[in-house]
Formats: sequence, structure tokens, C-alpha cells
Amino acid sequence: MDTPSKIALVTGAGSGIGRAVALGLLAEGYTVVLAGRRADRLQDTARQAGPHGERAIVVPTDVTDAEAVRQLFETIRSSLRRIDVLFNNAGVGTPSVPLEEITVEHWRSVVDTNLTGAFLCTQQAFRLMKEQRPRGGRIINNGSISAHVPRPHSAPYTATKHAITGLTKASALDGRAIDIACGQIDIGNAETEMTERYATGVMQASGRTAAEPLLDLTHVVRAVLYMAGLPLDANVPFITVMATKMPYMGRG
Repeated sequence: MDTPSKIALVTGAGSGIGRAVALGLLAEGYTVVLAGRRADRLQDTARQAGPHGERAIVVPTDVTDAEAVRQLFETIRSSLRRIDVLFNNAGVGTPSVPLEEITVEHWRSVVDTNLTGAFLCTQQAFRLMKEQRPRGGRIINNGSISAHVPRPHSAPYTATKHAITGLTKASALDGRAIDIACGQIDIGNAETEMTERYATGVMQASGRTAAEPLLDLTHVVRAVLYMAGLPLDANVPFITVMATKMPYMGRG
């Protein structure tokens, strides 16, 4: 008798780290719910999975919208009846501008996506994981090197990633009694569309511009798959995966 595949939800699955992790989970045998704002990009992710794409379920969702997130989890509850892994990955970057020039609208857009979106998905995952049988599940938050130290001109992004660390710790504590494990992966310079410019030059803390090495996404995927595959009595609260020669150690 075939063993039912585990169910994973990946937010921001239409590009970058989210797409790569979704493809990795599909290749590992998971059924993966692909969430993101753009249906066409989510469909592209499913197509890139080849035959594994049969286990991909596309659910266009704006994670900043509480009702949209509720509907996303209602879809999971009604069609799949459970969720084993949530990868809170959806996020937006920030233009490199001085702090005093950041608009309130820009600040709120970053906070709404990077932090409130992760909270809304975590809250709904708690509700489903608590009631499903077997009870429990795993939540993996995509933090960042910026959850530890900032880049210049990155206040909104850095503030949300520091806050994600707090959400991870609070979720791990509150989830303990109901068999929900929560951990965070802090990634440095993974090679995506967002980090392409790092290879040609990015502002350093000193004010000068310098190129930085990039990390192959394969290593990020392997780390997330390791975290996702652990039994619920084991957890990786925090893991950092970064390009070895990026200027992280010694920042500041």
C-alpha cells in the first residue's frame, strides 16, 4: 500500500528561493501547495517540476490579506485535510535608500509582506496542525543574514527579519505543547534575481561598493529539506547557510 505523501505549503513559490524549495519538496515526494500573488509564476513552478508537478497545487494568495490566507488554509483543509510543513518564504526587498527617505507606504508594504504575512500563515497553520490527526507539524521561517546584521539603507527589510526571529522563537514556544516545531533558516547571498546585483557590486558598511560571492540555491534547498524531514521530536531552531566569502563575519 502506498504511503500518502506529506503535505507542504510554500509561500512565495513563484520565484527564487520559494520556487527552488518547492521543486525540491516535490522531488522528495511531498504534495506541495504553491502560494503566491501571481498565478502564472506558480504555474511555471509546477511545470518546471516535470512529472512531480502532478503533486503541485496552485493557490494564488496575497499573504498580506488575512481573508485570502484564511481561504488558502480552508482549501488545504477541505482538499488535503492536513499540513505537515509550512515554509514561510514570501518576502519583498527594499530599495537601497537612506532611512530618512523611506516612505511610510514603503515601510508598511515590507512589514505587511515579510512579517504580517508570515504571522497570518503561522496562525492558520497552528489552527490546522492543532486539530488534525496525527496532530502537529513543522513551520520553517525564511529569515536572512539581515536577521542578525543590516546592510546599509535597509531599515524596513532588516527590521522585519529581526522580527521574524522573534516570531520563530515565540512560535516554537507556543507550539511545543501541541507538537508544532518551528525553526528558521537564515540565508546569505543565495543566487536569485534579487541578489544578481551583488555579483557586480553592492554598498558595504564603509560606504564603498564591492562585489560579493553568491551561494548556489541547491545548498539552501538541501538545508530546508533536512529541516522539513526531521521527526517532530527533533528541531533545528536556527541554521545559517551563506556564501563562505561574503562579508558577513566582521560586518561593523
